[in-house]
Amino acid sequence: QVQLVESGGGLVQAGGSLRLSCVASGRTFSSYALGWFRQAPGKERECVSAISRSSRSTYYADSVKGRFTISRDNAKNTVYLQMNSLKPEDTAVYYCTADSGAAYSTASYLPDKYDYWGQGTQLTVSS
Repeated sequence: QVQLVESGGGLVQAGGSLRLSCVASGRTFSSYALGWFRQAPGKERECVSAISRSSRSTYYADSVKGRFTISRDNAKNTVYLQMNSLKPEDTAVYYCTADSGAAYSTASYLPDKYDYWGQGTQLTVSS
């Protein structure tokens, strides 16, 4: 079992930056691929970014490429999402996820691949 706890959300002005963090419980953090999903009101949940176990493979949604950066620190059981040049359309609840069955260099954008989810953290970007 893995428990994921997100932090770092809040209110920020358009053009600003914020970093989300997600700390995982357990001793097998390095064996999980990790992802960040978001869901805005009235919209489907979408994968924002994902990172493989090896950290060599990453995925970014087109809407965040060049603005967001995912990284992981296995020693701290933590995955980060650095978000720059934020836009009002980035407003959503952001969820940290873990995929226990991922291949070493796979970073999936499919929500069904992820078997552990955090409670979510709200990001609001004002215009």
